[in-house]
Amino acid sequence: MSTAEDVLGGPGEAPADGKVKAFLRLVMIEHSVFALPFAYIAALTAMYETDESVHWGELLLVTVAMVGLRTFAMACNRIIDREIDARNPRTASRELVTGAVSVRSAWTGALIALVVFLGAAALLNPLCLALAPVAVVPMVVYPYGKRFTHYPHAILGLAQAMGPIGAWLAVTGEWNWDAVLLGLAVGIWIGGFDLIFACQDVQADRAHGVKSVPARFGIAGALYGARGSHVVTMGLFVWYALSTGVGPFFWVGLLIVAAAFLYEHSIVRPDDLSRLNRAFFTVNGFIGIALFVCALLDLLVRGLTV
Repeated sequence: MSTAEDVLGGPGEAPADGKVKAFLRLVMIEHSVFALPFAYIAALTAMYETDESVHWGELLLVTVAMVGLRTFAMACNRIIDREIDARNPRTASRELVTGAVSVRSAWTGALIALVVFLGAAALLNPLCLALAPVAVVPMVVYPYGKRFTHYPHAILGLAQAMGPIGAWLAVTGEWNWDAVLLGLAVGIWIGGFDLIFACQDVQADRAHGVKSVPARFGIAGALYGARGSHVVTMGLFVWYALSTGVGPFFWVGLLIVAAAFLYEHSIVRPDDLSRLNRAFFTVNGFIGIALFVCALLDLLVRGLTV
């Protein structure tokens, strides 16, 4: 339950620049690295297929839209989950729990981010603006998911699948099934590593009635689910590669991604979660960047001009 100080801000609140820094910590802005590379792959591939030229203005707007939507989603997640976070030792130090960010400030930041997203969508093309609510809805539904289903990870995956699809739409203004393949691959990938990440909260989730795959099926079951998800992810990446006629560099990127998946699943075991953060943050960040670099090299070799 919110107090007046939550809503209005306490008398000792930090200066404006401190509030901004605290808000950026709240939404973990650096984790945009997970989704942005795949949006760039989609946008640049669409540009290559359209006229083989990079349109920097569109790419900038795609970046602004992605960061805006992700910031809105993370802020909503933290606001909606603040009482659950307060009961979990791992998350009890988050900014909304400690008061480093007030609820009012979090909502202000979330609404600004939403306006930025909608503004970027409007500047891209009418279809992007018309479909923008479709991208927003799962971002808000996801944090509630753990209250009514053991599979909130699937909702997260659906939300993240929007990125590449939206980036392709931003460039072409038209629906494309290759973008759907890439979006599904990204969504299932992120849903899979969310299964891994959720394993560290299994005891707290069970104690407080929070639903998740690890809470329902145990850590071993969740890790098997993550492995299956990442096998499907690789299959979708291969399907996307064949459908779009990629060259050797992209295939090298897929080999790197497959090796990273194997490493990720080798260092996290049901009886040893000590390297879970390495699997979640380091390996998954590397996967996105590595595949983007290889995809970019592939497009440049095939004739994309900058």
